[in-house]
Amino acid sequence: KLMMRKTRIVTSFVKHNDKILILKRSQKVKSMKGLWSGVSGIIENGESPLKRAKIEIFEEIGIGEDDIELIKSGNQTLIESPQYKNHQWVIFPFLFKIQKSDIKLNWENSEFRWIGIHEFKEFDTVPNLEDMLLCLL
Repeated sequence: KLMMRKTRIVTSFVKHNDKILILKRSQKVKSMKGLWSGVSGIIENGESPLKRAKIEIFEEIGIGEDDIELIKSGNQTLIESPQYKNHQWVIFPFLFKIQKSDIKLNWENSEFRWIGIHEFKEFDTVPNLEDMLLCLL
């Protein structure tokens, strides 16, 4: 039997007032192109998920560590990915708050929206995104 490969990922939800930021994954990223997501990235080697979450927030939306406040970190979630055989994603979810809503996207995402929690259903998101958010609220 093949060994199940696991990829550890952080997904951060960034909140401004009562809106949550979602990002549309660009056509240049390797997986889940065109789907809406939180701020996410692969955890490198031995680094802590929280440290990676802060790095991704800076890289993907241009907000530095001094301007984000951690509200909650969720339990890690295991997701089977239909796209990839014998592969599981281990997701570490976080909820952060920011004071200003000016976002500077890098190449990994093509659009962003600030949405209310009830609006998630209207977007084609990466698997389990809404469930992960609800666990953090």
